[in-house]
Amino acid sequence: MTFASVFVILFFIFILQSIWLFIAELAGKDLDFITIVKFVLYFCPTMVPLVLPLSILLASIMTFGSMAENYEFAAMKSGGISLKRAMRVLVYCTTVMSIIAFLFANNIIPEAQYRFINLRKTILQTSPAMAIGEGQFNKIGNTFNIKVEKKTGENGEFLEDVTLHVKKKDYAPVTTVIKAKKGVLKSDKSTNLLQLDLFEGYYYEDIPSQKYEDRERFPFAKSSFKKYTINIDLATLNGTSQDGGEIVNAHNMLSMRELKYTIDSLQTNYNKDVVSYSENLDQKSMPYMSYVPAEAFPAPVKKENVFDKDLLSVFPPDRQATIREQAKGLVGNNIFSLDGYQFDLTVKKNNLNDYWVSFYEKLVVAYACLLMFFIGAPLGAIIRKGGLGLPIVFAIIIFITFNFANTFGKKLAGQDAMHPLIGAAAGAIILTPLAIFLTYRATNDIGVMMSFDGITRPFKYVYNKLTNNNTQEDEH
Repeated sequence: MTFASVFVILFFIFILQSIWLFIAELAGKDLDFITIVKFVLYFCPTMVPLVLPLSILLASIMTFGSMAENYEFAAMKSGGISLKRAMRVLVYCTTVMSIIAFLFANNIIPEAQYRFINLRKTILQTSPAMAIGEGQFNKIGNTFNIKVEKKTGENGEFLEDVTLHVKKKDYAPVTTVIKAKKGVLKSDKSTNLLQLDLFEGYYYEDIPSQKYEDRERFPFAKSSFKKYTINIDLATLNGTSQDGGEIVNAHNMLSMRELKYTIDSLQTNYNKDVVSYSENLDQKSMPYMSYVPAEAFPAPVKKENVFDKDLLSVFPPDRQATIREQAKGLVGNNIFSLDGYQFDLTVKKNNLNDYWVSFYEKLVVAYACLLMFFIGAPLGAIIRKGGLGLPIVFAIIIFITFNFANTFGKKLAGQDAMHPLIGAAAGAIILTPLAIFLTYRATNDIGVMMSFDGITRPFKYVYNKLTNNNTQEDEH
């Protein structure tokens, strides 16, 4: 009963907190009740990996803390029942929960994510104006911010007094402003694009200048148009993750078997790209002159110990400047190619790591349930406090540590800064020693009280010395 109550309460709290991220999409968009219910239901399963371990942790602390506080463990021990024996059945139950959590993460959550993403896409395609609210700027992806004073039409597709801010990159300043009297939103279910047609407007674009004096004048270009068309990728609207970031990729919608198949394909393509880029660099690294017939060059000047001197001295003076420029161009091209290859391989490697993190994450969910039980049960027996006071404090501290470590580890693993397994299981790796420590001390009736006399003894000595000196001075 304790676990069920805690799970329902925490699940409700987490759902409200998460749905708040999408409130801008739901509020004032003329969505029917069934669509909103589907929206919430498809999102709910993604909260289970967070809520289930925390519920087990809090329920374990509360249950065992209450039993210890009411001296039930003392009565058990007097009857020959140890803490290990008292925990045995609950260990079996938690193991079953871990298996269910793994099956849920491997089968239900990917399907729910798939339906959730496609529901958002369907809503935007059938009612594209849903992504835009009246009288306020609405962010669309990382590039566009749009403001519309009024929407009309059956689905709100006809726009009036449109202002559009365009950025080249995320976190970059606005470089282009487009204003139009009217606009029309169009969508096609066969494509993933949202088309925005603007009519009777002006186009303003900042012109970056190399001279500092010209920058202070803020130069810009202005042009007018009768019709201006912008295509917006719906993927930028469908990819909001749990922390508000953009974008949830396909790896969240795959089971372990599908992830393994995809990872093998991505790894094979990555290896092929590495070999291909290496061969291209080998070809580009060959001297440019090797492609030119030998008779096109004059005979080289023969000198003794030529390799002890400048290599250009082998060639006639009238050819040295040309060869030097060719060498500089070749080096510049190779550096440019290397930068491009490095960027492309980094993106593909990070994408591959994201799939590996999702693969290991399904296993970590199951392990986290057992881990939280072996932290909560002995901790409750040690602190001997039940109810919702001290147990909640300990549960929140442990959960924040676990969740923060996992989030930070997955971020580093996605950037190829650590192995995906370590990144996905960072929280479990940090808390496993704590679980072993608490379980050992609780089952052996040791407690967690430690002696700090070695640290405090010098301070006590100084304090006593000063106190004695002050007493002696007062007596004199």
